[in-house]
Amino acid sequence: MASTGAVQLGYPLYFLNLLGIWKILGVITVLIPKFPLLKEWAYAGFFIAMSGAIFSQLSSGNPLQKILPSLLLLILTLVSWYFRPADRKVNLTYL
Repeated sequence: MASTGAVQLGYPLYFLNLLGIWKILGVITVLIPKFPLLKEWAYAGFFIAMSGAIFSQLSSGNPLQKILPSLLLLILTLVSWYFRPADRKVNLTYL
């Protein structure tokens, strides 16, 4: 159960609710058209969440099998960000 794992890592249970809500909002943001800057923030949030999960598992001394799901999601996040369509990228020509 996810709550058991969070408690073992030292996180309070309310953190799971907060993280879950932000992840759902991030997925919606990535899937809807337009808002490229908001999409960049969503990808950054996914990267921070997954890299934080990896470091939490590593610092707890957990075996590789507990780290792999977070690592896979981090890799999928990076691949999705890198191969996103051009119309979903931030246009920096105005800066």
